[in-house]
Amino acid sequence: MRALAAVLAAALAVGAALPRPGLLPHGPARGDARLRPGDDESSPGVPLRPAPRLYGRAARRLYVGTNGVISTQDFPRETQYVDDDFPTDFPVIAPFLADLDTSGDRGNIYYRQDNSPDVLDQTVGYIQAGFPHTTGSFLPTNAFIATWEDVGAYQELSQDTKPSRKLNTFQAVIAYNDEDTYAIFLYPEGGLQFLGTRPKESYNVQLELPARVGFSWGDGDDPKRDGLFHSLASSEPALRNLERESNTGVPGVWVFHVGSVAPLEHVEPGAVPVRHASSSADYTRTLYSRADHYSRADHTSMELLAQHSSDTLHPDHGPRAPTLQGIVPKGLPASLGQEQSRRLHPSVDGSAQRSYSANPSSYSSGHHGVGVEEDVHFNPDVFTYSAASRETCAQHHERCSPHAFCTDYATGVCCHCRATYYGNGRQCLPEGAVHRLNGKVSGSLTVGRASVRFQDVDLHAYIVGSDGRTYTAISGVPQPAARALLPLLPIGGLFAWLFALEEPSSENGFSITGAEFTQNLEVTFYPGEETVHITQTAEGLGADNYLSLKTHIQGQVPFLQENTTVHIAPYKELYHYSSSAVTSSAQREYVLVSGTANQTLSYRLRQNITFAGCPHTRLLARQRLSVARAFTLYDSQEHVLRYALAAHIGSAGDNAENSPVNPCHDSTHTCEATARCQPGTGMEYTCECAAGYHSDGRGCRDVDECAEGLSQCGPFTVCLNGPGSYRCECHSGYRLSEDGQRCVLLAPASNPCEDGSHPCAPGDRARCLIRAGGQPACECLPGYTGDGISCSDVDECAENPCHPAAVCYNTQGSFSCRCHPGYEGDGFQCSHGSTQRLTPCQHERLYPREVPPGPSPVSNGHVPQCDEEGRYRPLQCHSSTGHCWCVDAAGQEIAGTRTAPGSTPPRCGTPESVQQLTPCEHARLYPREVPPGPSPVGNGHVPQCDEEGRYRPLQCHSSTGHCWCVDASGQEIAGTRTAPGSTPPRCGTPGSTERPPTMCERWRQSLLEHYGGSPRSDQYVPQCNVEGNFTPLQCHGDSGYCWCVDESGREIQGTRSEPGSTPPCLPSVAPPSVRPSPRPDVSPPATGTFLLYAQGQQIGYLPLNGTHLQKEAAKTLLSLHGSIVVGIDYDCREKTIYWTDVAGRTISRASLEPGAEPETIINSGLISPEGLAVDHLRRAMFWTDSGLDKIERARLDGSERRVLFDTDLVNPRAIAVDPVRGNLYWTDWNREAPKIETSTVNGANRRVLVNKDIGLPNGLTFDPFSKLLCWADAGTKHLECTFPDGTGRRVIQNNLNYPFSIISYANHFYHTDWRRDGVIAVDKETGSFTDEYLPEQRSHLYGITAVYPYCPGARK
Repeated sequence: MRALAAVLAAALAVGAALPRPGLLPHGPARGDARLRPGDDESSPGVPLRPAPRLYGRAARRLYVGTNGVISTQDFPRETQYVDDDFPTDFPVIAPFLADLDTSGDRGNIYYRQDNSPDVLDQTVGYIQAGFPHTTGSFLPTNAFIATWEDVGAYQELSQDTKPSRKLNTFQAVIAYNDEDTYAIFLYPEGGLQFLGTRPKESYNVQLELPARVGFSWGDGDDPKRDGLFHSLASSEPALRNLERESNTGVPGVWVFHVGSVAPLEHVEPGAVPVRHASSSADYTRTLYSRADHYSRADHTSMELLAQHSSDTLHPDHGPRAPTLQGIVPKGLPASLGQEQSRRLHPSVDGSAQRSYSANPSSYSSGHHGVGVEEDVHFNPDVFTYSAASRETCAQHHERCSPHAFCTDYATGVCCHCRATYYGNGRQCLPEGAVHRLNGKVSGSLTVGRASVRFQDVDLHAYIVGSDGRTYTAISGVPQPAARALLPLLPIGGLFAWLFALEEPSSENGFSITGAEFTQNLEVTFYPGEETVHITQTAEGLGADNYLSLKTHIQGQVPFLQENTTVHIAPYKELYHYSSSAVTSSAQREYVLVSGTANQTLSYRLRQNITFAGCPHTRLLARQRLSVARAFTLYDSQEHVLRYALAAHIGSAGDNAENSPVNPCHDSTHTCEATARCQPGTGMEYTCECAAGYHSDGRGCRDVDECAEGLSQCGPFTVCLNGPGSYRCECHSGYRLSEDGQRCVLLAPASNPCEDGSHPCAPGDRARCLIRAGGQPACECLPGYTGDGISCSDVDECAENPCHPAAVCYNTQGSFSCRCHPGYEGDGFQCSHGSTQRLTPCQHERLYPREVPPGPSPVSNGHVPQCDEEGRYRPLQCHSSTGHCWCVDAAGQEIAGTRTAPGSTPPRCGTPESVQQLTPCEHARLYPREVPPGPSPVGNGHVPQCDEEGRYRPLQCHSSTGHCWCVDASGQEIAGTRTAPGSTPPRCGTPGSTERPPTMCERWRQSLLEHYGGSPRSDQYVPQCNVEGNFTPLQCHGDSGYCWCVDESGREIQGTRSEPGSTPPCLPSVAPPSVRPSPRPDVSPPATGTFLLYAQGQQIGYLPLNGTHLQKEAAKTLLSLHGSIVVGIDYDCREKTIYWTDVAGRTISRASLEPGAEPETIINSGLISPEGLAVDHLRRAMFWTDSGLDKIERARLDGSERRVLFDTDLVNPRAIAVDPVRGNLYWTDWNREAPKIETSTVNGANRRVLVNKDIGLPNGLTFDPFSKLLCWADAGTKHLECTFPDGTGRRVIQNNLNYPFSIISYANHFYHTDWRRDGVIAVDKETGSFTDEYLPEQRSHLYGITAVYPYCPGARK
């Protein structure tokens, strides 16, 4: 203790931070184990004997992880937790949770269990400093110590980067004995040199996520909803103050009570006030367990009733103790950002009553759940007691709860809950347990003269069954309706009746109605006689025994002024019962307190509750509900309406009101929360442990059914203990049976494509694809045609794809061409062989063409007549039609000589006497229908010939404007065609530049001609490189099938790949440096307003219904393999999206029209392009580059590019434009001097708008409607707005997580968040979080933009 005293004295003397000697001794000299170096390492489990109590459970072993965490179980992969906010999916003690790395001798991590006196003395000193009034008798028997010494942040190192010299040192200590466990976090002076780490997915986007410090239970079935947590620090200001602040009075020392044999539902921080640094405005917000304020409504609305001050004005007696101090849990924040300790008054006998645990916002069914499986699909219409069709338990026992028994009666069956459970038999809950209720509230109210509507706002209730306490919270009701509902305590009063503490021979509401009923309530206010109707419908028990409820409120209520509180005195209420209905009516007073003025008003209420009851159950005709305490409050900061009641129900005897109340019935007993108060004679009572607990002499301790062999879990199960109960979970490949205790083999999901049950044609003709919902779809393979179920071979030979001197052989799914004897070639091109020479006429006689060479088609083929030397005879006649005509020496018909059948044939001279025409001249006389190139252009092309009759090297189509180069025979040279209006290609003389076409080019040319110049997407065309060789990788159209070929174009066996992947091809000819990339998956959006967000390699589509997120209609709009999309914006005039890609270092665009392809418009001079803004009026775009520290501008096609700014920039990120006024705005999150600047769109008048009270301004948006400039700051956690001149600055929301990008639309902001990996909606007026969308695929979201069906703010 002397050493500790010296440390404390030194720390208090300097008043700044803990010196290094203040850490507990550690290292090899103290026998510490050392965690092996690395980025994501974890220790073996360290057995703890005895096992300390931690988070309400026995911690039998602890694991230490590289990333600043300790857990009671081995760690998952760091990607599952290191970048996410609390809560985690597994139990965590986190002195500094971040992506740490000890590779390369960058620090050490030590750990051990110790019981040496010097260590225990030092821990006692710290603990007593934090809990001076409650730990005087605490003496630890053991301590577990984990030390992170000089550890670094994870870095992606390269030749140009060196490891950071910033290193952190901190320590976590868990000290415990048989009864209590405390955690100590120690941060020595200079120990935290960095406060966050870069996510591994951030690529070269400069981002740091702050570390998280705190505790997370991680034991809920659904951690996103049920996980409990206590956060100490998660922002840079709070982390920076860990060394200088404290909850013990010793800077850098933080102490927490984390376990006890008495129920301790939450972490209790040290009680010494924190010394706040003036610069840490948000620091206090980190000091108490906060619920996730997005979709985790359980957390938001279960922060229940808070006392606004330690004294409350009573209407009659002035200041006195709070009315509800006996039932409000300890630790509820007295004001936003501070947790206070609340103790109950001493009991009647003078003994101190127990303090309830901290903030109920963290209450979890995972922690209190009993693991009961109810029949949530029960249909009350089927549950009938008709004597005409008598039902028996043997037939219908499944209607009963698993914790009920079935009884046969003469006219039917009834269910009854077993001992230690209560309910109506169809639904049963464990006695004395804590329960939850979830629901939605909708309504239409007239408040004074104002009309207010609200739809599906959240309602949550928390019920302590052991003593009849109920807490109700309704969040999101708009003003002034929320404040006007304060007197309507009956909304929460329903739950008080349902779960009231039962006196002997009495039953609360749940014991009668179960979880399926409807309450109709009419309330009339006096003196104004405003009337409101309330309908509450219970719809059964859900997961973890949560009761589901819908509430509808309609009518008129009196208006209440701001700062008005409502007080309701204890009351009693008489209920009348029948077999299927419960009724009640009452007159109730309430007191309005505003400042020093009090006003007493009243209302009359009538209610009836209908349910499907068992006619064989005998109910009391009347029962009296006694509400000992009632409390109602509106939290204006959290926008939550809260009710709390403590009630018991008993007989409605005449003298019941005057008889003394047993302590069990008015909650004045001293039983533990896990114990059940059992009334005795008069005022006597006993405390009996609830089911699942046993007495240890002082209180009730949880029975570990799993460890003690009391569970009923069968084979292939894992038994998981919980407070008061246990649950069975199955091994992989098994599922729970209906009894919840046995596991049966899980039948694998049927895959018709794999098991052969699909209807598709055989695999050599068709392929089977699995669509959404597991349904098979069939597609014919290339070379086949049909619907996929029936596929027939395509006879390619029918279209004569081969050379005239070749034979076509059709095969299944393909074809081949083979030259005739005497010819050489590949079948697509055949030439005369060296062994035999045929004249053209002889060749044509052997292989007649389908039509003669003249302009008029005739039926069948014409076989020319040759003379003895093989030359064409001057007169040619068709053998079947009778047409005759004259030809020249080349066999070409001479125009004007054709005669009709039966007429006199023309008089033809010798071929030598006829003028010889060159092929070009002949083509000019008899133009073909299509040009010789691969692409049809419409109409006939008339070639251009030179003075000698040869084809000119450059050919252009007279009507379409296409141009191309040709060889000496007039054949188009592949790859030379240019579009209309563009510069024609440069073509050499055919003779001087021509090289013989390669096999690949000949095959390609032949197929292109065969396909009519424009192949379909399912037709194969060989891919040739510039030298004419086959490219190593060949793909079949857009089918996705690819394969490797050798230099002859033959497929290399075994290399064919399925769609979505390409084989690595290494032929003898070097492969291209750039591989073909898959076609992007474009899915055009629907009409209307929607959001587009960037998520790594894809751009997502999220439609809006008004301002509500239509999450069920979200989808991927554009898949961009290999890209990392960061900035994104939309051109409303051309309906085109633009984006930056930090992986490819490019800026691209794509039209939203169906079938559009992405187009890269800037692909040079970029390093880390991030923010992007489109000016639809000037047809310009602007972007930031944080790698070059530049802001640039260009036309939307990438032309006229120029630098606007390249000075006084450190980390430019977000950028926004006001097209109407011609202003540009951008953020620079330089950590030393962050700022927001502005200029004109031409770069003039640059100036700083905001540079104070700003941290990491990631997101920026200009609202064209409100004319406000708004930004999201990941450093201050604020969403703020200002006018374009920097005036009128105001905070919209002060508790963001880690925003990246933001966009404004209508009355909402939408921002992407790196902690939630989702899109978050924020109301502009109230600043409240209204909705969120979390994509199924978890990864960071970057830019976001809104797409309007029109252009906002355009000039007329």
